[in-house]
Amino acid sequence: MSETGTAVPAPRSGGPLADPPDPATAAWADYVAAARQLDGVRRAATTAAGEQARSVQAAREELTVVRARLAPQQARLRELGVPAISLQPTPPELTEAARSMVGGPAAVLTALQAARRWADAADDTLAARGLPRLARWPSRPRNLLVYGPLALVVPLIQLLVLLATGAGAASIVALVVGLPMPAVAFMAGWLAVGRLFRPRPVDRVDRTPRFGALVCLVPAVATTAGIVLAMLAG
Repeated sequence: MSETGTAVPAPRSGGPLADPPDPATAAWADYVAAARQLDGVRRAATTAAGEQARSVQAAREELTVVRARLAPQQARLRELGVPAISLQPTPPELTEAARSMVGGPAAVLTALQAARRWADAADDTLAARGLPRLARWPSRPRNLLVYGPLALVVPLIQLLVLLATGAGAASIVALVVGLPMPAVAFMAGWLAVGRLFRPRPVDRVDRTPRFGALVCLVPAVATTAGIVLAMLAG
């Protein structure tokens, strides 16, 4: 309000009388924005570098494992008469391998993991013992090929003795001798399954012990019951 009492209107914001922006404040805002952007770039670069370092370390470990698997395979193939030149990669294979490494450590790690799976498959073929195809059967039908014949040996002998001598002293001896034989048959089958159907020495085979014990016990129980009934009838 002026000295004469007349009200003077206040200047409007943004009008010709508004204060100009502070250069220091504008510069500070630009600095903060640039610092935030730089921090985001730095964090992204750190994350990418960490992932790449982990991929490199994993690729080195995978390479060590693959080399350790390939060395005995190469020696085994040489023992089987495979020429040494056939165990070396061909130029097209080297070119393809070099092309797969262009993608960086992650691509190299993927290629090495695939090579390890191939090495596992080769080990299954090279180190299979006894019956390599049967080793890949379901465990119960496969193990039945071992437990079954062993479980039938003693009962067949007991039946032959019964048929040859009748219900006499020989049958009693055969009956008594045959009582512990299911356990012997089971142990023999348990050992045989582990030896025949183990793809690699480091692998564990499912011996299906309960199933094997049942297979070994049923013929013995049936034969013992038959001999007892024959003796009682006699």
